[in-house]
Amino acid sequence: MKSLLTLISILVLANTPVAFSAGCKGDVQTVTQGKLTVAAYDYPPFSIASPDGQISGIDAAVVKRMAADNCLEVVTLVTDPAATVQAVVANKADVAIGSWNRTEKRTKVLGLSAPLYLDHMGIYSKAGYDSLEATIGHQAGTVSGFFWVPDLQKLFGANLKLYPTPVAMGQDLAAGRIDVGFLGYNTGIFNQRNNGAYKGIEIKMATPDERVNASVLPPQISILYTKGNESLGQALDASIKIQHEDGSMAKSISDAGFDTSILDVGEPRLVK
Repeated sequence: MKSLLTLISILVLANTPVAFSAGCKGDVQTVTQGKLTVAAYDYPPFSIASPDGQISGIDAAVVKRMAADNCLEVVTLVTDPAATVQAVVANKADVAIGSWNRTEKRTKVLGLSAPLYLDHMGIYSKAGYDSLEATIGHQAGTVSGFFWVPDLQKLFGANLKLYPTPVAMGQDLAAGRIDVGFLGYNTGIFNQRNNGAYKGIEIKMATPDERVNASVLPPQISILYTKGNESLGQALDASIKIQHEDGSMAKSISDAGFDTSILDVGEPRLVK
């Protein structure tokens, strides 16, 4: 969950070599001919950006594969989150990576690739709740700006507290000031396993509940690209289809510690 923000300084510009596929076509239109400029920020495990301009992670693997299959050399613009999307909007980069949701608002200024994986809502609690029904009546919290906030406000009323950051919500949950929290499942699981976050808290993927639409139709993640660049959009979609089918994306998801069920994306859709 990230919104379009104002462009600010790009921190690093660096080339990242790729091995080209023997049968690549090389007819994709890009900002710089023969190169794919990737705007990225550090958001493990989806986009891992180092100060020297090297990128890795789930989303990075997708665009590197597409670049190799189309005779494109990867060039990275390592930025902060605020500048990543705007780099594409301003034609300074061809694509943006970093677990970006497919939203209706973004289609006005960006192209959205075929879905990569799902961004499920997670239920965080000491009790191990995995359904919304089990949490009703408890003191709950979430972070302002998530797609599920309006639905949760209807469900919990005055029992729902909004926080400015996941860290603030996590602190209240750990201290017992709230009983349950709602945040992204993917990032929570990764940070718990790799960064020691949310100690003593169980993170469960929310079971579908019609009262909260995000639990029924979780947002889909895509690669953002220059609006109107049909050759680039078609190349991304074709490569993503292959990566879903050949197991390479499943390996990236599994290596990150996620359940591969998040790859069951269904038909492309947009969050309003």
